[in-house]
Amino acid sequence: MSAIDEYLLTGSPEESNWRSVILFGRNAASYKFALAQALIDLAKQDRDSVTLDQLADPYTRHLCEHLAHSPKQSTSRSSKFIAACSGFNNGEVTHDALISTAVQLGFNNVLDAFHVVNQGDVPVKFFEKDFSRGSKRLILTDEVFKLANSDEAGNIVQETESRWNLVETAWEQGISSSLLRISYDELGQAFVAESGTRRKDVTSARGSLNGYQKGHCFYCYVPIDAADGTARTEGGLILPESAKPGLCDVDHFFPHALSSQVPSVNWDGVWNLVLACPDCNRGEGGKFARIPAPEYLLRLNRRNEYLIGSHHPLRETLIAQTGETPQLRWEYLKKADRIATDLLPGERWKTEEREAPAF
Repeated sequence: MSAIDEYLLTGSPEESNWRSVILFGRNAASYKFALAQALIDLAKQDRDSVTLDQLADPYTRHLCEHLAHSPKQSTSRSSKFIAACSGFNNGEVTHDALISTAVQLGFNNVLDAFHVVNQGDVPVKFFEKDFSRGSKRLILTDEVFKLANSDEAGNIVQETESRWNLVETAWEQGISSSLLRISYDELGQAFVAESGTRRKDVTSARGSLNGYQKGHCFYCYVPIDAADGTARTEGGLILPESAKPGLCDVDHFFPHALSSQVPSVNWDGVWNLVLACPDCNRGEGGKFARIPAPEYLLRLNRRNEYLIGSHHPLRETLIAQTGETPQLRWEYLKKADRIATDLLPGERWKTEEREAPAF
């Protein structure tokens, strides 16, 4: 069973299928992300049926917002539709002309490709095409309404933005994705893209990691809030001035204190970062700087294989940090575990599972 197939087995069907589309689907352009955000917008407005003209409004709005800070929104050298969106941003194309171009060119492939993951459609659909009558329409399904009105809606939107930020960053660097590395800025709790001497803030670490944990604490499985409000703009990454109450923590699985003792290991690597509820990380009886029990190492390995299932740049970053094959990556984690337990002896930390396993 592939990591993607395993991912679909747990959690609510609509959340798992939606996240698999966002996290694991291949991308030649960012249209899928814009469509995803537009569908959530429309579902929140109780729009169960929309024409392509009506869909084009939120769809192009999200694309134009991203084009303002990341002009590279496709792997192709040119796109008349992207050019129209850029022209709208520059005041050279009217809104009516933009909508017309979107209807004509902007949905050619994305509607059929949206639900495709790992060369097949996901089991749960979020819209159906109705092109049988005069005006072409999308019929939104019950599943997208459940998603848009669930407690996870804020997380879902943040995750989509973060995934979009990562993908567009890989494209805009103009280099092989194997040369691009994603690192963690603990001060801003953001992911940073590094290539050669270039370094650029990319997106929220919470938003980037949360989908792989399906919105649940890594340790106790309680639902977590990862929507920290981090946003990428034309002026750069905007970080929240202060954390909102109840926001989850970005936790180092193996304690960050090991960095000074074993600098040869990248303890700040994506492979060692998980999202935890405040109680597990720093509450009464919390983990703090202790090493988690061995069963959590298996969970970390599974989570990392989900990350590998994503395409650039997280996949390449994880492979560079931990190994080319599943076996090498598991050996890397076991070696890190041996190093950590030698330096930080004592009882390993464990907590009760407060919810059913979610990932």
